[in-house]
Amino acid sequence: MHIQTFYNPARINSTRRRLFINCLNAHFYSSNAAKKPFDILFFGRDEFSCKVFKQLHDAQDVWQSISIATNPDVKTGRRGSHLSISPLKLLGESLEVPVHTIPRRKVDFRGWMPPPPFTNTNEAYVSVPASETHLLVTSSFGRILRPSLLRLFPPGQRLNVHPSLLPAYRGPAPIQRALMRGENVTGVCVIDMMEKKEGIDAGSIWGCESMVVPESATFPSISVELARTGGDLLVTVLRDMLLGKARSIPQPPVSSTTLHASAISASDAQVNFTSQTALDIVRLSRAISHQRPITTTMPDGRTLQLHHLRVSRRHDDLGPVEPGWAVYSPHTHTVLINCADGEWLSVLKLKTQDRALLAAKEWWNGVKGLGLLHEGMLKLL
Repeated sequence: MHIQTFYNPARINSTRRRLFINCLNAHFYSSNAAKKPFDILFFGRDEFSCKVFKQLHDAQDVWQSISIATNPDVKTGRRGSHLSISPLKLLGESLEVPVHTIPRRKVDFRGWMPPPPFTNTNEAYVSVPASETHLLVTSSFGRILRPSLLRLFPPGQRLNVHPSLLPAYRGPAPIQRALMRGENVTGVCVIDMMEKKEGIDAGSIWGCESMVVPESATFPSISVELARTGGDLLVTVLRDMLLGKARSIPQPPVSSTTLHASAISASDAQVNFTSQTALDIVRLSRAISHQRPITTTMPDGRTLQLHHLRVSRRHDDLGPVEPGWAVYSPHTHTVLINCADGEWLSVLKLKTQDRALLAAKEWWNGVKGLGLLHEGMLKLL
C-alpha cells in the first residue's frame, strides 16, 4: 500500500503505535522559547468531533480560551417533526464552552465571520491581525473554510485532525473507504489546513499515529478509537508547539496508486452480486450501514434492504447457482445469497421498500406468498 512510505505495518506490535515524524528538513514551529497557551476556535459537528474536542478540552494546559463553531439546528423528518442538533453543540453546552453556529446554507457560510477574539465586533465584523495565540482546529467538520477565514490565523496554526495515514484516503470519507477495502492498518494525522486550490487534505503533517484495524471493525467502533487517538495526538502536537519542539514535514507526493476517499453516495450502497464477493458486501455493510442501508432490487422493481450480514460457509448441497440467486436456509435461519466467486452472503433481516424490517423467515414467507420464487429460489437484480 502507498501508506507504507510512513511505516512498515509488519513492525506494529500493539493495537496502536505512535509515529513521530523526524526529518532533517522538517519545518520547526518556533524557537525553543515557551509560548503562551492558545485561544482555540474548534470547528466540528459529529461524534468523531466530540471525542477529539473532549480530549482537547481536558488538556487545559494548552489553551487559555476555547470555543466551538458548529452546524445549526435543522428540522428533519416529515413536516419538520424532528429537530436535529449537532452533537458537538450539545457537548459544548454541557461543558459550558461558548458555542457559535454557522449559517445553514453553504453560500451564506462564505461570508460568516468568527467570534471575538478572532474578529472585533462593533456595528459590523472587522478582522483583526492574526495573534500568535490564535489557533484554528477542524475535525470532521464537513465544510470548506474560505481563504480569508483561514488567514485570520497564523501559518502553522490552522490544524485539521484527519482519520487516515495521509496521503492515502484524502477526502471526506476516509474511515468508510478504508473499511470497504479491507485495510488492516489505518491511522490519524494532524495536518496544516490548506486552501481549496492547494488541496484541503494536502497540508504538511505535524503528527501521525497508526492503528491496527480489527477484523470485525465497523465505522462506529473504529471511529471511536481513531477520534480518541486523534485527540491525544492533537494535544501532543500543541504541547510541542508551546515548547517550541513541534515540527512538520510535507506529505509524500500523490501517485496514480494513491487511494482517495470520495464521499459515500447512494450508488455505493447498491450491491452487485456478480462483481462483489460476500466478503466485499460484508465490509461495505461495516463501513456505511450506519449512514446508508445496503440495498439490492426485487424482481418486481422494489428496493430491498439487507441487514445483519456475514459471510456464510460453502453450500455445495445447493448445487451450482448463479450470483444473485437467494434461498432461505432453515439451518441458519437466514436468507442466503450467492455472490461473486461462489461465496454466500447470509442475511438475518430484510426490509422491502415501504414495508417493515422483518426476520429472514418471516420475510421469505411473504415473498413466497407473492409468487416471486422460481423453483424455491428468488432472483435479486
